[in-house]
Amino acid sequence: MNCKTLKEFQAKIDEWIASHGGYWPPLSMVVSIMEELGEIAREINHLEGFKPKKASEVPSSLGEELADLMFSIICLANHYKIDLTAYLNNVIKKYDKRDKNRFI
Repeated sequence: MNCKTLKEFQAKIDEWIASHGGYWPPLSMVVSIMEELGEIAREINHLEGFKPKKASEVPSSLGEELADLMFSIICLANHYKIDLTAYLNNVIKKYDKRDKNRFI
């Protein structure tokens, strides 16, 4: 099944986690998020030419690293039964209202 909505991704990841031993403790999931964010920083550092990768490093892509981060964030949201679709919609409304004329 290819997911198309955030709700579908949350359900699919929940199923996968359930079949692979369950969720880690919340603080371990936060550490995983931080690790993934570090990998994103490393990839951007490479892409922008500030720190080239060593020849021995495994190639990766920014898209893959961002998806890894999203997976980790969804795991934490699922653990706490958070509907990310609802919260993301609310955040977009908040930014639209607060920053409506800020960057014009």
